[in-house]
This record gives sequence, C-alpha cells and structure tokens, in this order.
Amino acid sequence: MIDNASHYFARGNTARGAHFLYKSAFQGLDKILVLTGPSGTGKSTIIRKLADSLVDRGQHVQYFHSPLRPNELDGMIATELKIGIVDGQASEWIIEDSAAATIEYDFGAALDNRGISTETLGTIEELKGKLIDAYSQTYESFATALRIHDEWEKFYIESMDFGKADQITQELIQELYAGHENSTPSIGRHLFFGAATPKGAFDFIQSLTAQLNRRIFIKGRPGSGKSTLLKTLAAAAEKKGIEVQVYHCGLDPNSLDMLIFPQLSSAIFDSTAPHEYFPDRDGDEILDMYERAMTPGTDETYAAEIAAIKERYSAKMKEATSYLAAAEAIDSQIKSFYTAATDFSIVEKLQLRLQSELLNPSL
Repeated sequence: MIDNASHYFARGNTARGAHFLYKSAFQGLDKILVLTGPSGTGKSTIIRKLADSLVDRGQHVQYFHSPLRPNELDGMIATELKIGIVDGQASEWIIEDSAAATIEYDFGAALDNRGISTETLGTIEELKGKLIDAYSQTYESFATALRIHDEWEKFYIESMDFGKADQITQELIQELYAGHENSTPSIGRHLFFGAATPKGAFDFIQSLTAQLNRRIFIKGRPGSGKSTLLKTLAAAAEKKGIEVQVYHCGLDPNSLDMLIFPQLSSAIFDSTAPHEYFPDRDGDEILDMYERAMTPGTDETYAAEIAAIKERYSAKMKEATSYLAAAEAIDSQIKSFYTAATDFSIVEKLQLRLQSELLNPSL
C-alpha cells in the first residue's frame, strides 16, 4: 500500500534560534498560497482540512508540522498539483524570494475587532513580550547544551581515525551512486525530520523511511564523524545529479542527521539519541562509526568525564524544554483571545476559496 502522506518540519527551535527551511522545502512549486493573520484565526485547522481532503481523493500531500504543537500544521504541499499552502506567520515566508505565483489570504479579515477590547489588546501585547522572553531563554539553553555537547565530542574526536572515516565515506559513495550518475547536477531539498517540542524530541523518521528498500542506521558517538559523512554524501549526490533530501539536526541546523535518496529507495541516518532506532526488517543495516573508525576503549578511558558531561547536557536540554513549554502556554493564551474574536463563518468562506484554488488551479 502506498502512503499518500509525507510528514516534515520546515522550521525548528534550535541552539541557533528559530531556523526556517521553507525556501528549500517549497522550491519548484507553481503556486504558493500564503495565509496571513494572527494565530488563533483557524489557519492550521484549514490547512489540515484541505490536506486531508486531498489525501481522501488519492492525491499525495506533504504535511509540514508546527514544532510548538506537532499536531498542528504550518503548511502543506499538494505534490501533484505543485501548489503549497503556508502560514505566513509561522514560516517567515519571503514572497519576493519565490519564483512561484503567490496569492495571499488574509485570515485577519475574520477578526471582529469589537471582540477585542483596549484592555485585551494591552494584555496581548504584554503576553507577546513574555513569549519573546520565553523563546530567548529556550534558545539560550539550547545553545548552552550545544556547547556542552561540543565538550563531549572532543573526547571522541581525539580518538578518531579520520583516514578510516574518509574511506568509509568513499566506499558508500561508490556503492550507493555507481550507475545512477547524471550529467546535470541536482539541488538538494533541505528539511527537518524532527523538532524540539515542549514535550521533548519528536521525529518522523519511521514514516519517512517506511516505503524505502534500504535503510542504513549510523551508530556512533558525538564527534565520530556522522554529520561529516552525511555532508560529504550529500555534496557528492548533488554533483552526480542524484536527487537527495537533506535533513538537518533539530538542535544544531548546521549539522545533518539524515539523507533520503528517493530514486535509489534508500536512506542513511544518524540513529542515535534522541532519534535512536534499530533494524527491524529486510534492507536495514548498521554502520557503526565507533567500531570502524574509533580507537578501541575510548568509552572506558573517559567514562567518568563523559558521564559528568552527559548529566550536564541532559539537565540543560530539560531546562530548554521547560522554557519551550512555557512559550507554548503563553502562545496558547494569545491564541485564545484571537479565537474568541474570530468570525468563523468568514473563515469557512476563506476555506472554500482555498479549496477552489486547489481543485481548479488557474495561474
């Protein structure tokens, strides 16, 4: 059975602040429908209704989830129609950067401003200030966690045989790409498979790789060359004209955690915490960078130091998650004011217009 839905994130709350990948994720579309207006006016609900209705009609849909509330949507792409819908507020979508035809739908028009008193407006502004502070604390804590992670990596980097790591990478390039080269270079599509959420790490690895024939689970330690291997593989794929989906790390978007090669029906990914999985079907295999490229006994040599770093790292990640949970609670308060003042009969009319644009697309 072919799954008609793919699930991603294209923004994340990271150690480098709010990070957006919509420009790459929405590349190559003919049309992008941008929903403007404040949160709480029904944008996410309408995006899901439209996405689900297309899936029910047998069309493939790409769902883009909110890292603050993974059950809500920031956007969607109707794959065959080459039409995207995105919440302009959530995506920081820069319309001028897109070659696609862009149409804006103002959900702010559904607000009955009589339902928002001057006092309420003051409360909303105060909450927005608190929301900014909560996000700042989140990013600061994640950044500190990443610095601790860098300390963790140093023990293993010093024990790495980079010659062996390079050899492994070159062997993979030959094995994966031989016979599939194209004279025209490709452009990788950049996405997140997961995100840091108020309830902890969340990912879609299993669903994204479920239909693939081959999955390579990279095992190892921080600093054992997993992200570097993936970056080299991605660059080689682009040079050889092989389609590649490039998945960034939800904590450090400068690092990579997974590559999917749709035409090769293959994936290779960092299968360590917080997205640790193990082979469970034919076509699954493990690539252990610790065993193949690390000085034996490194874990034991630095056991005490690494244990202390792990404890500090875990505490800081929990702290960041608590700040993100506080941000979600504040955001929910803000949303509730706008929801109470929204005329949903107008929202329904906007939904019908969007539905018409999807079912009867005309540039």
